[in-house]
Amino acid sequence: MTGERWVDGIAHSVQHQTTTATRLTLTAIAASVLTASGILSYQSLQRHRRTRALQAHETVAPRKLSSPKSAKHWTPQEIDTQLSKNTAFLGKEGMEKVRSSFVIVVGAGGVGSWTALMLLYSGVQHIRIIDFDQVTLSSLNRHAVATLEDVGTPKVVAIQRHFEAIAPSVVLETHVDLLSKDNVQTLLSGNPDYVVDAIDNMETKLDLIQYCHKHHIKVMSSMGASTKADPSLIQIADISETFEDPLARTVRRKLKKAGIHSGIPVAYSAEKPHHVKLLPLEEERVAEADDYAALPDFRSRILPVLGTIPSMFGMSIATYIVLNLGKYPSFDPLAVKLRHGVYQRVHRDLMMREMKIYNKKQCLLDVHDIGYLYEQLWHGKSLLSGPGDRLTLVRWDRSQPPSYFNMVCLDKTEAKIHEDLPIDTDLLQYYGQDIFNCVKTTFDRERHLQTLWDDVL
Repeated sequence: MTGERWVDGIAHSVQHQTTTATRLTLTAIAASVLTASGILSYQSLQRHRRTRALQAHETVAPRKLSSPKSAKHWTPQEIDTQLSKNTAFLGKEGMEKVRSSFVIVVGAGGVGSWTALMLLYSGVQHIRIIDFDQVTLSSLNRHAVATLEDVGTPKVVAIQRHFEAIAPSVVLETHVDLLSKDNVQTLLSGNPDYVVDAIDNMETKLDLIQYCHKHHIKVMSSMGASTKADPSLIQIADISETFEDPLARTVRRKLKKAGIHSGIPVAYSAEKPHHVKLLPLEEERVAEADDYAALPDFRSRILPVLGTIPSMFGMSIATYIVLNLGKYPSFDPLAVKLRHGVYQRVHRDLMMREMKIYNKKQCLLDVHDIGYLYEQLWHGKSLLSGPGDRLTLVRWDRSQPPSYFNMVCLDKTEAKIHEDLPIDTDLLQYYGQDIFNCVKTTFDRERHLQTLWDDVL
């Protein structure tokens, strides 16, 4: 009996201790949940407070910027003089189209600020700029107009201050806001002629592009300027033709999943990223790290940016938009592929064909000429069937030697059929009016360019 009572006592003690341990565990868990909830609530409150503080600067309604009191009011004639070089380039009608246009720039950092500035300089009379962020010390290396005095000020407010000294006649709208699915319709309202995506957040970038695509709004997007250093590799291309850009690759894949395969022009760099080292969050943002991280209290990391590169992205975007708004003739940016090996192969094929068919041991066209013809004239596409991976260059008129005005791009099967045609074949009748006119227009344009440069040189 004594042993049984001893065992019962031990069991009761263990049960009591287990119950106590369970209670303590549950209490600890509840306390942790309450603490986490409190922290998250505090962080959320802090974000809302900062957002309200930024939005206190917001100018939502469109307005004409007023001139500083010390500045004179510009007359229409003075504005025409300011824009005279662009007018000479685009023509009076083209310049009028630019001046009557409305462009929205989403993102006012390195790329967006330069885009907006060059649109302003180019004569666009109605610009809306949207950004939720502030000017920081570390962002001054790439911002178009911000100065030390602007640090801590919303970027769009800083831009507004400087733009009024440059072109006081321009109608400028500034929105201190973060674009999202909830407000995109409002922020992009007003039937803009173009929207510029200069956003560095993937989700927001995709929301903007998909909205513009769905509503048939012309949009041009900036890809990654971080980690890039070679200005000669900055290019304009359709999103479907980009390469060597990690951001462009991700955007391209996600857009494909959304059913968008092409039709989005982008500025990007074909430079292969190397020597990439993540940097810590800017010192002035350490206290707000949760606002720039994927999860609260996770320390954000950023990619290094050479200050000159975002400005080149912005200028490229502004140039593309201004030329399209002004209906600049024959403007079709080349999607450079850096395909020197392809050019060598095409040149080798041409030399062999010239020798085999025409008994010519020499050809006046070198590899550089082949690259120009392949890319500039025919954009790496077959005249008949479009893009392909078995392309070559052949004589259009077989009775004439190879030249800039007698070479067309075809795939190898099409080239074989073309080369087998009788030398006196009526190409208009054989290929039809559309194809014949395309070739004639291309050659005529090239002759015109050659004549212009011959006159200059």
